Amino acid sequence: MASPFRLRMRSASLLRRIFSRRFLKFGTVGASGTVVNIGVLYLAQEFLFNTVQMPEIRLNLSLALAIFLATLNNFSWNRLWTWADRKPYLQVPWPAQFGQYALACSLSIVLQIVFTNLLAPHFYYQIANLIAIGVTSVLNFLLNDIWTFGRTRLVVAAKQGRH
Repeated sequence: MASPFRLRMRSASLLRRIFSRRFLKFGTVGASGTVVNIGVLYLAQEFLFNTVQMPEIRLNLSLALAIFLATLNNFSWNRLWTWADRKPYLQVPWPAQFGQYALACSLSIVLQIVFTNLLAPHFYYQIANLIAIGVTSVLNFLLNDIWTFGRTRLVVAAKQGRH
């Protein structure tokens, strides 16, 4: 069982990570992904898939393309900017790392839907959604910080003296 001091230190470390420059970069990249998503959704819906007769299919095709390109945008910028300092420790090829990133984002998307639905009876639905986005953004950041972009590998390498 962990001591109260150790729990406080872990909590402080977690809070420092969440409220760091890296998290602000992650949020900026996320905002750029939102712009990509909205733009691609509009272009796909109005021009690329406008010959698809069934509106539901046209919307789903447009959404799939928009989400994919926004995720690719976010992954690329996060790899190049947010976690650029970890490149020497990343031995995972970028396609595998993109798979990790997409999986982490998928988990966050599912949880965002769940949290929004849980909170909507207690808050205005848009407020519930903003709370869910905030909570899942932190989770998404932590998953990518630890798993996708190698914090675990970074800590192990530092302990082994390969830093």
